[in-house]
Amino acid sequence: MALTKNKIVERVNDLGFTKKKSVDIVESLLEIIKDSLEKGEDVLVSGFGKFCVKNKSTRRGRNPATGADLTLDARKVVTFKCSGKLRERINR
Repeated sequence: MALTKNKIVERVNDLGFTKKKSVDIVESLLEIIKDSLEKGEDVLVSGFGKFCVKNKSTRRGRNPATGADLTLDARKVVTFKCSGKLRERINR
């Protein structure tokens, strides 16, 4: 089962914040991360990992339904690399 934004809000709420304050905290944090990534900045959370924006160049592709060749446009993607501490914790 996935950890959803609502579940994160509930966990923050369990720390003693009101429901509205918990929603505001989570929304603000996510908005800060989105704004930084939109500017092309990396987001490094010590002990957790690093979010990076990578440029993908134009490349050849294929329509899986028809098999027809096509060109995929250049685009940006967000990648995540977990920290060594997180990797160790997961693999315990």
